[in-house]
Amino acid sequence: MQRTGGLRRKTRYKLRKNVRTKGKISLRRFFHRFKEGDKVYLSAEPAIQKGMYHPRFHGKAGIIKSKQGSNYHVEIKDGNKTKTVLTHPVHLKER
Repeated sequence: MQRTGGLRRKTRYKLRKNVRTKGKISLRRFFHRFKEGDKVYLSAEPAIQKGMYHPRFHGKAGIIKSKQGSNYHVEIKDGNKTKTVLTHPVHLKER
């Protein structure tokens, strides 16, 4: 039996924008630069799907490890494991 849905299934409220934040996103946030070792929060920008991580990591805190193209490798703790997530800077917030 094949599973229905995809990466964004059951995320109706998690990936929803507030009424006041709807509209164009700022270019400053889209092109934001981070340095290795910076502490960040994973905060998905639902208007842009490019470079979005899996929604189960939404709200997690992590550390920038390296850069790959225009995206960043972010190391996060998931339970006792350390995982690396590749994400676009528009989905990251400084801590």
